[in-house]
Amino acid sequence: MARQELTDLAVRVRAGERAALARAITLVESRRAEHRADAAALIQEVLPATGKALRVGITGVPGVGKSTLIDALGTMLIEQGERVAVLAIDPSSTRTGGAILGDKTRMANLSARREAFIRPSPSAGSLGGVAARTREAMLLAEAAGFTVIIVETVGVGQSELAVADMVDTYLALMLPGAGDELQGIKKGLLERADIIAVNKADGDAVSAARIAAAELISAVKILATEAPPEVLTVSARTGEKLAALWASIVGHRDRLAASGALDVRRREQNVVWMRDMIADGLQAYLARYAGDALAATTDAVRSGNLAPSVGAQEILARLPR
Repeated sequence: MARQELTDLAVRVRAGERAALARAITLVESRRAEHRADAAALIQEVLPATGKALRVGITGVPGVGKSTLIDALGTMLIEQGERVAVLAIDPSSTRTGGAILGDKTRMANLSARREAFIRPSPSAGSLGGVAARTREAMLLAEAAGFTVIIVETVGVGQSELAVADMVDTYLALMLPGAGDELQGIKKGLLERADIIAVNKADGDAVSAARIAAAELISAVKILATEAPPEVLTVSARTGEKLAALWASIVGHRDRLAASGALDVRRREQNVVWMRDMIADGLQAYLARYAGDALAATTDAVRSGNLAPSVGAQEILARLPR
């Protein structure tokens, strides 16, 4: 892409043009080697217009109501004057590698609002279901003037914690009935979550949700190494305590900002981002320049004829020194 074309695209993104934002995200998500330099240049162009949005990551097991909550929360925020961008990390199609796009259909109210931008992106096998280029997409959405960025991840688990390294506030959604569910909760989640919300606290499940919240409060006091995350109940379906949940998210961000921790967190996240991209670049380099040897060594390790440590040393020895 010509330099002037990149500059024009950056100007259009910063002007809030939805078509330009969609095109820019498509560019940064591209796996083609020739697009990576263009994507990096584009991010550099819009960088001065980034950093002002509140970044929220939302995770939880399938069926916990992540999309329903985002639909309700985003609609509420738009009515309060915010502009909301949702980066919904979809499981990749096994046939095409593209996003299945199910999340957008489950956010019917939000997707109908001009103040919202919903972008389903394929996880493409990246760690924790977090799309490899989600960080860049987040910066582009900020440059386009969106004031709240929500990253919805595929599921929950140790690897899902990758999203915590790109947001200001990490929200974990839980289901009522935590007595059984606590057995499956990983310690890492409780250590990294900033807020835990028990969803579907409505109808006959209100009592179960309160019990679940009480058990989670006890659990985080034991497992959390620092200040334990706030635990509350919410109903995405009825909107009950939705405003309280948002107040908790804003309060968490404001406390970080007041103490200087928000700036530190974002700076460290940028370092993690750089290191991740270096790792991606090294993988691409190996695939390009040592692809045959890598495939042969991988087969030898898989068959049990070669120790993984020896295989790694043989491949690394091929790198220029």
